[in-house]
Amino acid sequence: MATDEKFTSLKEFYPFYLTEHSNSTSRILHFIGTGLVILLLISTLFTQVWSRLWFIPVIGYGFAWVGHFFFEKNKPATFQYPFYSLTSDFILFWHLLIGKEKFVPLIK
Repeated sequence: MATDEKFTSLKEFYPFYLTEHSNSTSRILHFIGTGLVILLLISTLFTQVWSRLWFIPVIGYGFAWVGHFFFEKNKPATFQYPFYSLTSDFILFWHLLIGKEKFVPLIK
């Protein structure tokens, strides 16, 4: 993580989260991982094959961490802010889905 700042709310954290996800490939990987987690949750509810839930962290974190380690070249905020980071993943997914955020790098 590139900052020593301490975040006390999701509202404070989310702008930082976006700066840590400025690479378009990383955003695409996060989008795919979060989307697959949502689909896995829905399919698990319908099929009631609860053992599938073990794949959630592998899918969700797998795609995200590839984005961080190979494309962003930073450490995931999950390690310091797990709740804010997870919530921000779903916010970013929704924002990308509705077009509020783009898959292209942010202008800094």
